[in-house]
Amino acid sequence: MKTILRRLSATRILLALVLSLGFLSPSYALDVNTATAEELQTLKRVGPKRAAAIIRYREENGSINSAEELMKVPSIGRSVIAANGDELTFSTNKSKPADE
Repeated sequence: MKTILRRLSATRILLALVLSLGFLSPSYALDVNTATAEELQTLKRVGPKRAAAIIRYREENGSINSAEELMKVPSIGRSVIAANGDELTFSTNKSKPADE
């Protein structure tokens, strides 16, 4: 009987450990202002064209400071923001467009 209880306890501990691994993994956040086109394409619903549009917007307008501002990029709408909400960060670097 003790052997059975030990096995059950060991199984429960192992199960608890496996289930907790999801909580221990670091969350990945992508900085929209410093990400390369390849990195931007790791976001949901962002392919080569949308990644290029984000980079073009950054180059022409400077840093993107919020999700609302990111929606000013052509083809980036609420669905893209909603799909990636917690994965987006916006650095505080106040870069200016190249022509200023």
